[in-house]
This record gives sequence, structure tokens and C-alpha cells, in this order.
Amino acid sequence: MNAYEQWVALLTLMRKEIKRYTRIWTQTLLPSAITMSLYFLIFGSLIGERIGQMGGVSYMEFVVPGLIMMSIVTNSYANVVSSFFGSKFNNSIEELLVSPTPNHIILLGFISGGVSRGMLVALIVTLVSSLFVDLDIQHYGVVVSVVALTSVLFSLCGLINAVFANSFDDISIVPTFVLTPLTYLGGVFYSMDLLPDFWASVSQANPLVYVVNAFRYGVLGVSDVDVTFAFSMIGIFTLIAYFYAAHLLRSGTRLRT
Repeated sequence: MNAYEQWVALLTLMRKEIKRYTRIWTQTLLPSAITMSLYFLIFGSLIGERIGQMGGVSYMEFVVPGLIMMSIVTNSYANVVSSFFGSKFNNSIEELLVSPTPNHIILLGFISGGVSRGMLVALIVTLVSSLFVDLDIQHYGVVVSVVALTSVLFSLCGLINAVFANSFDDISIVPTFVLTPLTYLGGVFYSMDLLPDFWASVSQANPLVYVVNAFRYGVLGVSDVDVTFAFSMIGIFTLIAYFYAAHLLRSGTRLRT
């Protein structure tokens, strides 16, 4: 395929992925707004008033960046894992793999759906958060970069999970037993400074720590982790996930019958 044909193929996959979740927006976009509203109400307005400040800002301001990132992670992952496994389940992914479409175009096409949904949810949740707290974003470039990188990273993770899943039940295992614990242990509701030295060291292996703190720095200007190091770690995790996902497509692992 020449460059123009690859571009057409990519746009086609992107359009399919975006239409897929926007068609059922009440199931893909609306729940995030409702869930985050409850988090803001409970952890911000009710519990936050008793906690006071954390990290030099009010507790409500402190948790908002983490809650926004939690919704981005969940939606980016969920969009790709469900879409790719659906294609695998009905064998349409085999048609893509045997077509002239390059593997990197297929990969980017599926990732684009997760990234666009992640960014759209980020906008929705941010608008919802504005009803509870006034956010004065400090570094717009950092905010956009972290949202984009995080959406790409967890879209890739969703695709990898979809490759190895054998049933629709399998695609819920990672969110339940991996993503949720990592999110709650990633500094969403507390400062890493509160942890004992041992657990603070253990937390450094959690990619959500770097995601949440880098985004918190972009929004509030405060972070428990050096921002340059956080971006480096997010980039490393993303590259590892990308090359592994590309390898799975190239080898046809669990995709070709």
C-alpha cells in the first residue's frame, strides 16, 4: 500500500472506532460523568472538609486530577479491549491481518478509538469537576501531553489483553484485579509523602503513580514525583507496550486460526 492508501485505511479504522462508542454514548460516556460526580461529592465535599489540605492545596483540589486520570485510564482501556476482542471473536480481525493494511496502521486505528474516548471523557469529567472546585490549570502543555500519553498507554494495554482473552469474561479480569488496585494505590486519594519508606519505594513500580503525579503537576503545579522522571517512565511503559502489541499482531498470536 502506498502512503495515500495507508492514510485512507487509517481514517477508515478511526471513523469506525469513534462511531462505535459515540453511537452508544449513554453507555460509554455518560457513566463516567455520573461516577465522577459521586466521587467529587463524597471524597471532595464530604470527606475533604474534614481532611483539610493535602500537598499544599485543599483536598478537593488534590483529588480532582487523580479522578480525571482514573476515568481516562478506565475508558481508554475499555474501549480498545472490547473493540479488538469483538473483532477477534467474530473473526473480522483475520480479514484485516491478511489484507494489505500494514500492522502499524491496524494498531494505530484501534488506539485512536481509545485515545479519542479518553480525551473526550477527560473533557467531560473536567467540566463536571468545575461544578465542585475552581481549577486554575498551571501547565496546559503538561496536561495535554499526559492525557495523550496515558490514553495511548492504556489503549495498548487493552489491545494486549484482548489478544490473550478467550471470552468476554476475560476482558474484565485485568480492570478488576490489576487496574483498579493500581489506580487506588497510585496516589489518587493521598500524597506519596504519607507512605512509609518501604511502601513509597514499592509504589515506584506502579505506572499510575507517574501518570497521576504528572497530571497533578500540570493542573496544580504540585507533584510527589519529579515531572521529568515521570514523563520518562510513562514513555518507557508506552514504548514497551507498543512494541509488544506490534509483535503480537505480526506473529498472529491467538489471532489466526
